[in-house]
Amino acid sequence: MLALRVLQRSLLIGGALLSVAFVLGGCSSQFADMTPMDAQAPAREPGSYLPVHDLPPDRDQAVITPEQRAKIEAELAAARDRQAAAAKDAK
Repeated sequence: MLALRVLQRSLLIGGALLSVAFVLGGCSSQFADMTPMDAQAPAREPGSYLPVHDLPPDRDQAVITPEQRAKIEAELAAARDRQAAAAKDAK
């Protein structure tokens, strides 16, 4: 009987703490929007956004030649094979 009362009391306290957490969590977004009284408002000038549609000019030459790309891919494949062999030896 005593164990049942202790269980009921702990469930009641847990439920109360959980409901307080939900209430405070719901209010936190409103507190985050508040600013101190002496804080300056952010400047909201029209046209202050970055020009996201302005693109750099196209390149005249390729970024990497096909020969350099093949060399890099071969080096990466060799490194992968060395690591796979080292992992197999470690097991």
